[in-house]
Amino acid sequence: MPTMRDLEFVMPLLSKLASCLLLLFAPTLWAQSLPADLEAAFVRARIPKEAVSLYVVDAGVANAAPLLAHRASAAMNPASTMKLVTSAAALDLLGPAYTWQTQVLIDAAGKDGAIKNGVLNGDVIIKGGGDPKLVVERLGLLLNRIRSLGIQTINGDMVLDNSAFAVPATNPAAFDGEPSKPYNASPDALLINYKSVVMTFTPNAWANAASVQYDPPLAGIAMPASVPLSNADCGDYRSALRADFSDAKRIRFLGSYPKSCGERVWSIAYADPSAFAALAVRGLWEGMGGKLLGISRAGQAPAQAKLAFTLASPSLADVMRDMNKFSNNVMAQQLFLTLSLNADSSKPASFEASRAVLAAWWRARYGATAGMDAPTVDNGSGLSRSERITSGALARLLQDAYAAPFMPELIASLPQTGVDGTLRNSKAALGIAHLKTGSLNSVAARAGYVDSQKTLGKRYVLVAIVNSDNPAVIAQAPGLFDALISWTAAQ
Repeated sequence: MPTMRDLEFVMPLLSKLASCLLLLFAPTLWAQSLPADLEAAFVRARIPKEAVSLYVVDAGVANAAPLLAHRASAAMNPASTMKLVTSAAALDLLGPAYTWQTQVLIDAAGKDGAIKNGVLNGDVIIKGGGDPKLVVERLGLLLNRIRSLGIQTINGDMVLDNSAFAVPATNPAAFDGEPSKPYNASPDALLINYKSVVMTFTPNAWANAASVQYDPPLAGIAMPASVPLSNADCGDYRSALRADFSDAKRIRFLGSYPKSCGERVWSIAYADPSAFAALAVRGLWEGMGGKLLGISRAGQAPAQAKLAFTLASPSLADVMRDMNKFSNNVMAQQLFLTLSLNADSSKPASFEASRAVLAAWWRARYGATAGMDAPTVDNGSGLSRSERITSGALARLLQDAYAAPFMPELIASLPQTGVDGTLRNSKAALGIAHLKTGSLNSVAARAGYVDSQKTLGKRYVLVAIVNSDNPAVIAQAPGLFDALISWTAAQ
């Protein structure tokens, strides 16, 4: 039988052995202990500790101690939660009422009778100012205003000027091999309909076909007006269509459309993005009954061109709601580029210049504040492999934004749990949180504000980021986030 002296000698060794075994066999070991329900959620999700960065803190109390912090100083890829940094900087530097301006100019210099009997002897120039929301409906308004000038026929060219942005040409397949996905569209000072065609499929049982409507219509591009119907289950109707978008001169459907699908809408990025604006403007102009005797082409407004009118965009606050609720990458990049365009309109905006503007803004706000190292920013949208920020820094940014005059506009732009946008399928309590989501094949994230269910008017900042090359870990993250949201709301 061991004596007390024996136990005094053995117990420390057993304690050390237990610690070693815990380190060896416990994949989820946290920087601070978690409440039992959260600990259980992490264990169920099988997400390793080194893949996660978390921060939960009172939104309205400066310098408050966090309720939860884990690897808060680790630089993580935030995916689309980086849009929060772009949003906060833009709201602060530009203001919620900021609008983008698209100019229409007329160049009829040296031509007899600029406009006569509905004919313009000259060129129409559309000069982009970075409007992120120059969609089909608003482009139609712009073209109608050209018609209201008395112009039915343009005996010249339609010149499209996108020189306000200096963006290098990119391969839309470079990021993930999905060139037809609208989220891979590149920014443009004259961005029309996100460089995407919206196809609406409507079954017509009498004709045994589904009609296909294209917005915008693209001049000179073969686009089938219908596709055969099938009696198959709806399922993956896009695969059933066997669409071929590889030829920029035509769209083809080699399959059929299941009539059980009803009406569906599918957006695709056009195969030749550099030609999209010219094709869309001409196609819509001619579809409205206008005539263009010249060509629709890229170019810059000549010095002698006269301003006819300006089309203002919706406000930044309105644009930001679409951008954040639906995580629109190209809109975010448009906004990011606008930071440098607004800072110095004498030269084209660029990613490099906007990174400098954002870095200066960050330094002015945070200086040498501990834990507030400037984020690594690429294009401001989160569609990047190189962007990085810590959960602690993002949480502090959200705390500061909560005390800022633009707080209502920022929160209104974020998806609500179970209600809308990218959080409409969240299993957390309905409407309990406004959070920006982030998703890449190696990233899952949530960041924003959670309402307390116990104390009226109290809100918490929540930042949760998972980085992992294991698809199973990323797949489990949304359920884990819902548990974290529910725990935060219960505080």
